[in-house]
Amino acid sequence: MDIVLTGRHIQIKQKFRDVVESKMNRVTTIAPDAQRVQVVLSHEGNPRLHDTAVRVELTVVAGSTVVRAEASSLDEVSALDLALDKLTLRLRRARDRRKDHRKNYTPVPVDAGKFVPPSEEREDIMGDEDVDNSPASAVAGDLGPGESVEVHVGDTPIVIRRKLHVAEPMSIDEALYEMELIGHDFFLFVNKDTGRPSVVYHRHGWSYGVFEIDTPENIKKLEEERKA
Repeated sequence: MDIVLTGRHIQIKQKFRDVVESKMNRVTTIAPDAQRVQVVLSHEGNPRLHDTAVRVELTVVAGSTVVRAEASSLDEVSALDLALDKLTLRLRRARDRRKDHRKNYTPVPVDAGKFVPPSEEREDIMGDEDVDNSPASAVAGDLGPGESVEVHVGDTPIVIRRKLHVAEPMSIDEALYEMELIGHDFFLFVNKDTGRPSVVYHRHGWSYGVFEIDTPENIKKLEEERKA
């Protein structure tokens, strides 16, 4: 398994590299098909955040499965341990789910309740790409798969970022599974049963919700087809 270490606003010491390599056997034990693990170490410069100044993000690629976890702490080793605990838990869930599907796995029920967006935006698992700071391209430009654009709105501190992901339509159950693997509070997907852009999200505890979008014209068309 390839181990790729990246530092953001912090220099990675050889001692930490050695610690990472020694601990990654936990990943290969649970996911022997893991091909690569990306380790991103970053540092928060705000002295008020001293207790959580160091952040470690782990992303494992195992076949077509991507599993992600992150954690912050006072130092890089303790942050790594916390992130690794989360990662191994999600890897076990992925492994157990594959076993469950062989035993007629029952989908997790969800509630189509009111969608509450997460209070804090998180980085996606694809990493950083070169961005186009042209306002026109950010608003109306065409993007290729994996491409993104980012632009400030006028003289305000507001930044708009657009990115194109290409993914096969999936069921609600599959979307919940993907959300848990990457550790986000929500997951955007195309519902293969309805063809609608949809979002699954955490509500509270083990409760989930699903939010779908459609146009009035299309809903009216579907109602007419049902009556016909």
